[in-house]
Amino acid sequence: MTGAKTFSTVGDVLQKFNKNEDKYISREFQKYAYGLARELNDLEHKSLYMRLAKNTPRPLLEVARSFVKDAYQVKSKARLFMWKLAKLKSEKVDTQEGRR
Repeated sequence: MTGAKTFSTVGDVLQKFNKNEDKYISREFQKYAYGLARELNDLEHKSLYMRLAKNTPRPLLEVARSFVKDAYQVKSKARLFMWKLAKLKSEKVDTQEGRR
């Protein structure tokens, strides 16, 4: 049976675990937020991204993240991300008010 998938050993999984970065991370949203802060080069404000990841719907964060990835020659990725996220949230509120 060639090409069969095998399970990873516990040792292999633990080698992928980065002790320095993942030391205080216990929930999935924390891992997501830390990765987002690193991607935006804004580790100084990682607690802000933690709060956003916990309280903001993930699709909104993903759209804003994708927008920043596609941007060309941006001075501050973090500022662009926050601007786009605010715009997405206001559009969501506007569409919800229009339904009433």
